Amino acid sequence: MVEKHIAVLAEEDSTTVKSQPLPKIEKRVLRKLDWRVVPVLWFLFLVSFVDRGNIGNAKIQSMDKSLHLIGNRYNMAVMVFTLAYVVPGVPANIIFKLVCPKSLSAMMFIWGFLVMGQGFTRSYAGLVVCRFLMGIFEAGFVPGCAYLIGSYYKRNEFLRRYTVFFSAAIAAGAFNGLFATLLAMADGTNGLEGWRWIFIVEGIITSSVSVLACFVIPELPEKTSMLNTEEKAVLLERLRQDGGEVVDDRIGKHVMEALLDWKVWLATLTYIGAEENASSVVAFQPMILKGPGYTSTKARLHLIPIYVVAFVMSLSCAWLSERLGQRYLFTLLGCIVGIVDLEIELAQPKSASVRYAGMFFLTAGGYIVMPIQVVWLAINVGKGYKRTVAFEMVIAVGNCGAFISSNVFLTSEAPKYHLGFSVGMGMSILATVTSTLMYIGLKMEDRQRDRDARADLLNDEELTGEKLPDFRYHL
Repeated sequence: MVEKHIAVLAEEDSTTVKSQPLPKIEKRVLRKLDWRVVPVLWFLFLVSFVDRGNIGNAKIQSMDKSLHLIGNRYNMAVMVFTLAYVVPGVPANIIFKLVCPKSLSAMMFIWGFLVMGQGFTRSYAGLVVCRFLMGIFEAGFVPGCAYLIGSYYKRNEFLRRYTVFFSAAIAAGAFNGLFATLLAMADGTNGLEGWRWIFIVEGIITSSVSVLACFVIPELPEKTSMLNTEEKAVLLERLRQDGGEVVDDRIGKHVMEALLDWKVWLATLTYIGAEENASSVVAFQPMILKGPGYTSTKARLHLIPIYVVAFVMSLSCAWLSERLGQRYLFTLLGCIVGIVDLEIELAQPKSASVRYAGMFFLTAGGYIVMPIQVVWLAINVGKGYKRTVAFEMVIAVGNCGAFISSNVFLTSEAPKYHLGFSVGMGMSILATVTSTLMYIGLKMEDRQRDRDARADLLNDEELTGEKLPDFRYHL
């Protein structure tokens, strides 16, 4: 089928070279995608996550004193971003699919100015407004990137690529502390405090990068120009054979399918559990480390090894997960690793070094679970608008975990944060339970399909993706 498709297109395009063996063409296509799709989106996500996490670094650089962030005002500033990120999430991702991937650069351009606004604001209210608007314009970014990556790869190729993309968040955690330390040295320049320069410089970088991104963000496979005619034919055919063809892609129908799908909700709850712990690391880890005795600078610099270990662990587990075809076992591993740290933190050891060592487990655990959950769900719900909504549910609604963490790490409990770590333990247990139910449910569905399989439906062209009788879930 693929060879015939290629031959027809080759005859239509006189510039197309003689068709090569299919495996050789496929390898060339994958090589081009790996160098063109993932690296571009990885860098954009790196910039995005630096913007999202810089508030923690700004706080320990005396932002709280300048803006009078008394009581739980800082928690509110963190929370409003999450609220704005979750609410418009599904509509934002549908708009992304309707418009084009280039809309990602427009989102970045606007939120870059909002990041700068945080550096110029003179009040707590101004900080909250900037964070809220920033959340709105970031809402469709990560799900849109995830959808774009998933549209180019087969189900058994997706996890490694998405995890590489997601590793930008981990790299940003390591890079952000060092970068913020350097920017804070501009304290007093032009009469501005060091924490303001963190926002201003990073906002300028974001908006500048977004302009360049408009020219390099790839289109969807059907419209891509990065491949020649022969390569594009191979790409589209291999995606079709992997269940990438969508016969009926009406928006309303597939939105409801996704919202009523038990898999979507279990994956979302698992993500919420992991995100609650991961977001507590991003927003509160500098303060947690500063509490046991680290200075502001040392607290930031001590984050770098934590994120390096998480980076290696996340990529290694994703590679093994895809290699072994086991998503659940590695999700369970991530949950257990996180629970180990929470037990350490709740025990409240007097040694700052022990608490610091525990942070390695908590960070690694969250960043193992989250990318696996996104891909595990995506490869089991087909493509089209249903996958679009599924991405948004698990990523955006999953960010409700950050909403929780921003309200349980109370300033009055510093440096022990007993409530924060207790809730984190509960969320890790939630992720363990829901991922286990996901695994059991998929196994039961497969057994039911084995019993009910009908040979006369296998060639029904109206059925695609997970609706095909011979479709089996990836566990």
